[in-house]
Amino acid sequence: MRGFYSRKIHSLLGVIPLGGFFLEHMLTNFSAVEGGPSGFNDSVLWLNSLPLVFFLELFGIWLPLLYHGVFGLYIAYQSKPNLNRYNLERNWRYTLQRVTGIITFIFVVWHVFETRFQVALGNVKHEELGGVMHDILTQPLWLAFYTIGIISASFHFANGLWSFLISWGVTVGPRAQRVSSYLCLGLFVLVTFMFLISLVTFRDSEFQSAAAIAQTLKAMI
Repeated sequence: MRGFYSRKIHSLLGVIPLGGFFLEHMLTNFSAVEGGPSGFNDSVLWLNSLPLVFFLELFGIWLPLLYHGVFGLYIAYQSKPNLNRYNLERNWRYTLQRVTGIITFIFVVWHVFETRFQVALGNVKHEELGGVMHDILTQPLWLAFYTIGIISASFHFANGLWSFLISWGVTVGPRAQRVSSYLCLGLFVLVTFMFLISLVTFRDSEFQSAAAIAQTLKAMI
């Protein structure tokens, strides 16, 4: 039972609050697409002006992330993929969830080190984070690393949400699980697109290139 509750807590924290933080981070990055450098800086400064922001981050992000990440590595270590015997969709989901979990953990730790940790050390100010991301993403190898990390994190979140709905008894029958599978797939595509177009935006020093793309897409829609 102890293992059962540990996994339940791991599953819950992956959606609440980490899933909410993941979507909030997506919207903050996307503000660079819609508002340029000033729009991104305004979003970052607004978040850091929230009351009790240190405790909000500690109990809403860092501690849940530490538990979910470390226990997730333990789950991945214990997992026994059987794709060689049963090449089924659920087995692919099971395997990819653990592979993307490891990639996401490495990516998040490095990203936090490059951004939030540098702010905490006083090496970077909040309003300089856009420039930090620009310097990182103009390097092809780091761009590839961030692209892989974002796709992995988006899949891990969307597929984790799908399995969360099943394990917590929200989607019980086959039809409900099939519908939620389509919805989570759509969420994966949307989140991945918004993050990746944000990467393109950060590569431009004035954040203009992707903004033009976004305006074109809005006109088409």
